[in-house]
Parts: sequence; structure tokens; C-alpha cells
Amino acid sequence: MRFKEMKRAYISLWILAILYLVSLSSELICNNTPLYVRFNEKSYYPLFKYYSEDIFTGNNNKTKPDYKKLNNLSPFKENSDNFMIFPPVPYGPFESIDPESIAVSDNVTIDLTPLQKIGTVNIREDYSIERSNSFGLFIGRNEGEVKDLVITEYFIIPTELKLAVEKRFANDKAPLITHITKTYDEMKVEVSLSTFSPRKKPPKTVRLLLREIAQKEQTALKLVLNKKLEFIKNNSKATGYAIWKDLSGPDKELLFRLAKTRFLSPVDPITLTIKNQIYHIDFIKEDVRFPFAPSEDYLMGIDGAGRDVFARILYGMRTSITFGLILVVCSMAIGIISGSVQGYYGGAIDITCQRLIEIWSALPFLYIMILMGSIYGRSFILLLFCYGLFNWIGISYYIRAEFLRLRKQTFVEAAVCTGISSRKIIFKHILPNAMVPVITFFPFSLVGAIGALTALDYLGFGLPPPTPSWGELLFQAQQYRWAWWLILYPSLSLFIVMLLCVFIGEGIRNAYDPKKFTRIE
Repeated sequence: MRFKEMKRAYISLWILAILYLVSLSSELICNNTPLYVRFNEKSYYPLFKYYSEDIFTGNNNKTKPDYKKLNNLSPFKENSDNFMIFPPVPYGPFESIDPESIAVSDNVTIDLTPLQKIGTVNIREDYSIERSNSFGLFIGRNEGEVKDLVITEYFIIPTELKLAVEKRFANDKAPLITHITKTYDEMKVEVSLSTFSPRKKPPKTVRLLLREIAQKEQTALKLVLNKKLEFIKNNSKATGYAIWKDLSGPDKELLFRLAKTRFLSPVDPITLTIKNQIYHIDFIKEDVRFPFAPSEDYLMGIDGAGRDVFARILYGMRTSITFGLILVVCSMAIGIISGSVQGYYGGAIDITCQRLIEIWSALPFLYIMILMGSIYGRSFILLLFCYGLFNWIGISYYIRAEFLRLRKQTFVEAAVCTGISSRKIIFKHILPNAMVPVITFFPFSLVGAIGALTALDYLGFGLPPPTPSWGELLFQAQQYRWAWWLILYPSLSLFIVMLLCVFIGEGIRNAYDPKKFTRIE
């Protein structure tokens, strides 16, 4: 009743139980094997019974059929009486999805991103141009036409900047200077002069670094082409059709040629100057590559091996919780027996067992796990066995302490006086009164077991591939750091399950607390 009063713990218990029951029925939710097949007026249940391919094709092949390929054959396509009913998510945890079955856009988007204008110009004492690099972009002239032009006819040169230029021509020491000015057509430009140290002879020219200051954020322009190289117009404001007419004939041919190539293979980005504006041009097409992002058919995306992430997470939940439950139950059983014997008999038995346990606990678990895995191979049973060899030690300490406290109680002495055997005293009289630590620590031990399995799978020492595992998905996320769904969904699943276990453990601990309310006075 105390536990039920703690709504958070009580609701968490129900949620965790429902999640585990759902994971136990994973085959009914995520599977590439149909739940029901109707063929030639007969019913088949492939999920629960094995049927050979010969039954459906008559080819004398006794192997398991590929039901998805079978469903696309003429006996099922052309005859409506023959059909298959698949689970809600028709993908198994081991199934690699055919890339051709994934629908993606066949269009190529030409992305035109305006680049900031940057250039340099070397000027003489009369501000005429000796040589330049990209200066023509600032004044709307070809680069070959700017030599001998006077820069003051196009730029407003402030007095401070003029004084800095004069110092350099006078061969005087001058610091770095940066000044914002404008062209006569209102383009804001940042002009920089580098640090100058006196030389043997005064310089004949001074170099100015020019950098455009954008008035507003420049938006990428887009051109969308289909396979026929026809434009597909949309309602987006960020379209590039308005500047298409400003392109020269050779530039249009270049873009068409690269777009056509992009339908077959990737294309390197290029830069192009359109109306004195430099554009970074990229050719974007949605390709099917694994991992693949979440979509309508794959709610949690696809992993690096082409498997559905939702199916892997659901089956991985069953594996993790089952492993945790078996490990905790077995380790607690061993710990209870060990702690009971030590605490009840005490003396030499207690001292000897404690020293042996201390030596055993000092052994490095991970090294033993690696050694055993390299000799016998990785498996669920081996992992359970190796982890169980060490996981019982902690609970044995608590049970031993409880038995040392309870063995001198009156009801135990009375049981000894009446001649009851030691086995019955341990397991029928003392143990029921010493179970509080076991019940209280059970959820927290379950959290530790699930976290340990995930960590071992992440490190590559856990379950053998291709066993569905949260840790294996997190390992893939490290390899494909751009695939955000491989880190988000496994981490979220692990977080939810462990959080529910912690809430349950907190509720059990508070329920067994003899003082319902405590306060400091």
C-alpha cells in the first residue's frame, strides 16, 4: 500500500512491465515474416510454423522462402484470393533493406550560395591602380579593364585612410589599420592596410585589402531540375530562376552538363561569377546510402547495415531487460546463499569466505571477459556467466550483515532450542526478515546490469553480431557522427528504461522505510 501511494514509482512499474511485454512480442510487431498467408484456399502461419518454399512455388526447394519476394510473384499479384498479412512494421532486426525499395526524390537541386566579395588592389601615389586581384567585382568591370583606373573615382576614401597611405609612401612606420567605407553606389566595404615597417627605398605601390560587408544575410538560391533537365518551380522565396536569365550561354551549358552528371554520380562544387557576384554552386541530389535518415516508412531511420532502427531497438529492449533480469536473479541467489552461510555460522567459516571473496573481487572483470570471449567466442550465455561470477559479491555483503544482526535475536534462539535444522532456520526464519536489502536493491541492480550490457556491446565485448543491441547502435553512431538518429533513439530508450527502474527502486526503498516521515529537530 505504501508503494502504491507513490504514484511515480507505481506508474513506472506498470510502464516498464508493458514495455517489456511489448518487447517479448516483438515478432508480432516487427518482422519480415508474415503473420498469416492465404494460398490456394489454405491458411498458413509462417511466424509460428516452418514452411518450405516448395509449398508456394513447387520448385522442390525445401529452404525457408523469402516471403516479400514471394508476395511480388504472379500467384499473389494476379490472384486476390492469395495474400499475406505482415506485422505493422514489416522489417526484421536482421533484414538488410533493399536500397531500391526506398523512395527518394529524382530531382537535382542546383544550390547557388552568394560568396563575400574579397579582393586586393595595389595603388600608386595618385591612387591609380597598378595591379589588382578581383577588384573588378566591386566596380562592375572585367578584371582586365581596371588597370590605371583611379580608385577615388569609385570609393570614398576617408581622411584617416589617406593619412595611412601617405605614411607608407613616405616610408614611415605605420600600424595595421582597418576602416569601413563605401563605394559611390552605396556598397559597404572594409578596407585594410597591413602593418608597415620602413625599408631601404620607399614603396612604389601600397596594397589595400577590400572586403564586402553584406547589408543583409545572403540567402542561397535554388534551381530544381528533373531528369529531363526541366525546371521544377516551387513557391519557395529562395529560388534562383530570376538570375537564370543573367547567365551566359556557356555558363548555362556548364550547369546543365554538371546537373546531368549528378544524376549518375557525385559532382564537385564550382564557383561562378554572375553579375559581379561570386556564387558557390553545389549540385544536390538525395541518394540512398546507409545509414538512412528517418522517413515515413522508417520512423527511426536505418542503420549502417541497412537494418530498421526501430526493429533493432525493440528487439534490443527485450535482450537488455531479459539479460538484466536473469543476471540479477541468479547473482542475488548466489549472493543470498553465500551471505547467509557466512552470517549464520560466523567464526572461521565467515573469515575464510570473506578473504576468498575479497581475493575474487580483486580480479579484473573486463580482462576475464576479453579472455573468455577470445577462447570460447561471444555469446549470451557466456556473457551472463562471466558477469554473474562477479555480480553477486555486493549483495552477499548486505545479506551477511543482516544475518549477523538477526542470528542473536530471540526468535532465532528459540528456533535453535526447539531443534529446528540450520537449513530451515536460515531459509524459513532469518532470510524472510533479511530480504529488505534484496528487494530494495533489485531495481538498481537491474539498472546496472542493463547499463553494463550496453557498455560491453559498445566496446565490442558484449553480444555477438548481429544480435540487436542498444550498445551496438551507439557504436555505429560513433562511426557515423552525422547520423543523429543512431545516437538519439538508442540513448533515449536506454534513458527511459533506466529512469523507470530508478523510480521503481526509489519507491520500493521508501515503502520499506520504517519511518514514513522524518525530520531534523
